[in-house]
Amino acid sequence: MRVKCIICDKIETIEDSLPAAKKLRNRPIHTYMCDDCRMRITENTTKRVNTGQFFVYRSGKQKEWLP
Repeated sequence: MRVKCIICDKIETIEDSLPAAKKLRNRPIHTYMCDDCRMRITENTTKRVNTGQFFVYRSGKQKEWLP
């Protein structure tokens, strides 16, 4: 299956039997992100978490993000 990264517009091929491919086929609202973009976002988020100023707010309660 050919997929396109939502951030960098890189086109990649993934196996049809992977769970991600099945999600994209059955629910088109799901999006694909390439490994390079995923790693870059993970690294940047980890850096922000380590500063101590990053919090995730869910349902009105303050919770810290844990890697």
